[in-house]
Amino acid sequence: MRKNVRILIAAFSVLLIVLPAAQAQQGKLREPDVIYVPTPQDVVDAMLKLAEVKSTDVVYDLGCGDGRIVITAAERYGARGVGIDINPERIAEAKENAAKHGVTKLVTFRNEDLFEADIKEATVVTLYLLTSLNLKLRPKLWKELKPGTRVVSHSFDMGDWKPEKTENINGRTIYLWRIPANPPQQE
Repeated sequence: MRKNVRILIAAFSVLLIVLPAAQAQQGKLREPDVIYVPTPQDVVDAMLKLAEVKSTDVVYDLGCGDGRIVITAAERYGARGVGIDINPERIAEAKENAAKHGVTKLVTFRNEDLFEADIKEATVVTLYLLTSLNLKLRPKLWKELKPGTRVVSHSFDMGDWKPEKTENINGRTIYLWRIPANPPQQE
């Protein structure tokens, strides 16, 4: 009897370790920081134009939603794209949209936390987050991205990091920054 109890306790202990890891792999991440609001297509087009996207670029969309930014970058410019979103439903929708547009060889979508994701490969990063989230993300951008990488944000700025360019698209502001060779010291 005692042997069976020990086996049950050991099995339960293994489950306590394995189950959370399995859930994380199945897209069970924390709740999103913002609600999903799609970027209008005219703003998507303007963001990619402002970033001067080329076929040699790798466009990362942090909080990619339905994938429209990286899909458009692949369709119009032949750029590779990576969409990252914490919501597994958005990732499924983005993958479906990529298939509909015939760009699955150029784009990938990852169900990850954008604050934890590996973004080093990006040459262009697009955002539609709140200013507070942009500020939280800024040290990661400065640390992980190569100098010259373009960062484009829809509607929300980066506080005291002044944009290189700002444009107004039908009442919506978009901002462009380039990662500096020597980013300011991070706190």
